[in-house]
Amino acid sequence: MKITDIEIRLCKHQEEVYSEKELRDSHRSELNFLMITMKTDAGIDGVSMGFAGMGAEMAGSIAAQSLKPFFLGKDPFAREKHWHEFRRYERHWHHTPIYSYGPFDIALWDIAGRVADLPLYKLLGHSREKVPTYVSSMYLDAPSDYAEQATEFKRKGFHGYKLHPPGDFQEALEAYRLCREAIGDDPRFKLMADPVTAHTYYEEALRMGRELEKLDYYWFEEPLYDTDFNGLRKLTRDLDIPICGTEVLVGSHYSTAECIASGVVDIVRSDVSWKGGVTAVMKTAHLAEAFGMRCEVHTTIYPALEIVNLHCCCAISNCEFFEALIPSSLMKLGIKNPVHIDAEGYAHPPAGAGIGIEWDWDFIDNATVAVM
Repeated sequence: MKITDIEIRLCKHQEEVYSEKELRDSHRSELNFLMITMKTDAGIDGVSMGFAGMGAEMAGSIAAQSLKPFFLGKDPFAREKHWHEFRRYERHWHHTPIYSYGPFDIALWDIAGRVADLPLYKLLGHSREKVPTYVSSMYLDAPSDYAEQATEFKRKGFHGYKLHPPGDFQEALEAYRLCREAIGDDPRFKLMADPVTAHTYYEEALRMGRELEKLDYYWFEEPLYDTDFNGLRKLTRDLDIPICGTEVLVGSHYSTAECIASGVVDIVRSDVSWKGGVTAVMKTAHLAEAFGMRCEVHTTIYPALEIVNLHCCCAISNCEFFEALIPSSLMKLGIKNPVHIDAEGYAHPPAGAGIGIEWDWDFIDNATVAVM
């Protein structure tokens, strides 16, 4: 089987998805995305949505000029071969963003699942068929809003709530405290903190980490930039609360390996969008498992990619949760079958072959601004 063509759609969902406040530093609320359709000479297509950041034109141009020529004419089953050959190919002045390779790798896995007539999680070799889910907030207007939201999702049966708190130290601490007061000491429902690099220096992150320990938070995620190895290593050493990181670190599992070996974090992160697809997530998870560490799968923001994340979560024994970002994980952005989360807070992957997504092509057609 050979890859004969790859269609790249540049898409923009023009309706407001997030307010300016929810995105903290961004003034744009519409979602840009790519649609990658990988066609083969056997008539079996692999399809994936792709992250496009704040510009479908830029992401699409990179995909068309760097990724498409690389994959054309190749065997769609040779995923491992492609992974290693692309490393060399990229080194020769391509230098693609961290989100470029992922949708192409996902499309390869979609083809494999369709040929095998198996859902992706079973093709990978699953360890479970449902995953406990925690809700991940956007940036809210007031500290009390976080407490109200945490209470709402606890009532709905979810297994935890992660705050992306305000950037101000005292406001963030107030949000953390109000959430703990609202939730109480229920061991089933976890609270996590993700300030998204809001703490500029180790000393400030250490102060917040000690407050989070008093409040019995489950982990402290990306308190400093992922590349602040010295600061993160000191936090991991000096705090009892687990430090979670490597989410946006370039280099996928290769750079994550050094973070594990040198004690930069306690919990590593990966996802199918920013780390290089399904292949990269599974490599990272198995790497972490060898060191007795958790690999928690990070939200991809886009609902279709969340489904692929969920397949991986079902095939990873050292991943505790599925992360559901509000509101995008619960939206039907380009798909007809959003993630099914039951009344007990467990996410279930779709049973269809491959990634199992039922695409809403009418929605995608309306969002398409160019085809490459």
